This record gives sequence, C-alpha cells and structure tokens, in this order.
Amino acid sequence: MRNHIGDYFTCVSELTKLEEIQRLDGFTQHFNTSRLEHCVNVSYFSYKICKRLGWDYRSAARAGLMHDLYLYDRHTEKHPQGRHVYVHAKVALKNARKITSLNKIEADAILKHMWPMTMRLPRYKESYIVNFVDTICAVCEFTTQTKYYIKKTLSPSVVRAPLQAGKA
Repeated sequence: MRNHIGDYFTCVSELTKLEEIQRLDGFTQHFNTSRLEHCVNVSYFSYKICKRLGWDYRSAARAGLMHDLYLYDRHTEKHPQGRHVYVHAKVALKNARKITSLNKIEADAILKHMWPMTMRLPRYKESYIVNFVDTICAVCEFTTQTKYYIKKTLSPSVVRAPLQAGKA
C-alpha cells in the first residue's frame, strides 16, 4: 500500500512552503478552524476522492489548498468589489495566479468552488469534487464547533436551573 500522506504532500509541497499559503493560518475560517486548516482539509479529501476515482488528484489537491486564498478577515473587513460570498473565489484565483501557474482544472475549481452561488457550473469533475468537499468540510467544522459551543454554554446545570425554578 502506498503512503497516501506522502503522495498527497508531493502534490502540494511546493505550495505549502509559500508565505501566502502559510499566512492563511492567521485567519479564522469557521469558529476555531484556521483558514489554512480548512484549506488543507478540502485539499486532502479532494485528493483522496479524485485519486480513488482515477481522476486528476494533483489538480484537485492544489485547487483545494488555494480555494480560499484571500488574505483579509471576512468577519471584520468588507471587500470593495462586493459581498464576500460572491467575490472571494475571484480574489482567491487572482492570488493563486500570483504565486504559481495553474492549469484549467485548478483555475476552474478555485473560481467555482462556491457553486451554485457563482451561478456558473463547474466545468470539470474535479471542480465538483472540490466544491462538494468544501461544503462538507465547512459543515463539519461549523457543526463540530457549534456542538462544542452549545455543550460549553448550555451545560446541564444551565438548562436545569429554569426547570427547577419552575417546580418551586
């Protein structure tokens, strides 16, 4: 059995050394998940699915790593070109082109990873995988943190107190 982690790293190693990619670690994506962690999750799972299906796993891994390559805090800064949900893919594509050359699959996957919000269908099957994995990772990151937040803030004693007060 081949080493999937080593094989994956071969696909993205040149990118992981770049300052722009490393800077993603300084931005929060979903609660306690950094943007870099989110991008690595999307990249790795896109790689695994495409590899299993015999598709272009290298392009999927690279696109997944760069799909949210915008270097501003979406929680506190507004983008001058419009709402974040609609413009960040274009910003990520522009930034990705500044740091490396992209093939058609990588560019399409980065640009259309927010479909159907982008309104334009992804062109390549790998783009659909990056889009799907991004959605799944976001939901998992969000729900995991939400579950932690609810457990922390709504501990049984907090919930029981009003119930016990009503019995008195």
